[in-house]
Amino acid sequence: MQFVEGCFYHIYNRGNDKRRIFFADRNYVFFLEKVRKYIMNNSDVICWCLMPNHFHFLVQANEQSVKYIRESPLKINALTEGIRMLLSSYTKAIQKQEQITGNLFQQKTKSKLVDQYIDHAFHYIHQNPIRANLVKKIEDWPWSSFTEYSNPVKNPICNREIASNFVDLNTEQFVRDSYSLIPDNFL
Repeated sequence: MQFVEGCFYHIYNRGNDKRRIFFADRNYVFFLEKVRKYIMNNSDVICWCLMPNHFHFLVQANEQSVKYIRESPLKINALTEGIRMLLSSYTKAIQKQEQITGNLFQQKTKSKLVDQYIDHAFHYIHQNPIRANLVKKIEDWPWSSFTEYSNPVKNPICNREIASNFVDLNTEQFVRDSYSLIPDNFL
C-alpha cells in the first residue's frame, strides 16, 4: 500500500471467506494492544471499529507512515509494515488459541483515500455495529472508538485533536451526527 503524508485513509480487512476473526472479548483487547504497538507508532488513528469478522480504521498518514523501511525487492513503508505485523502477530495468536491453520484474514488489506469525505468515513465506521444488527445504539458496541469520543478515556488510541478539524466533537452534536446514516455504498 502506498500512502501520502497528510492524507486520510480508510483501512479495512475481513476474515478469510468472511469468517470470524474475533472469538472472545480478550481477542479484541489483544488486537487493540497490537494496534497500539504497530499502527499508532506509524500513523495518526482518527477512528476505528472492530467487528466479529472484519475491522475498519480511519488514519492520517504522517511522516513516519511514509518512511521506507525496506527497499528491496519492493519498497515497503512503515505503515504498510505495521499493518503486516499487526495481522501476522494477531493471526499467530488466534491460530494457537483456536488450533487452526491457514489464513485468518483476506490476502489484501484495503486502503482507500478519503480526503474528500473524512467526516462521512468517520461516522460510517462507527455505524458498522448498527448496520450489522449487533446493537441498537452505537454506544452499546464496546469495540469502536465511539466511546473514546462520547466519553473521553485515558490513553486513547485516536487523535482527537486531528479529528476535531473534521468532526464536531461537542458531545450532543457528535452523537446526533453519529446517527445520521451514511449509505452502505458510500465507501
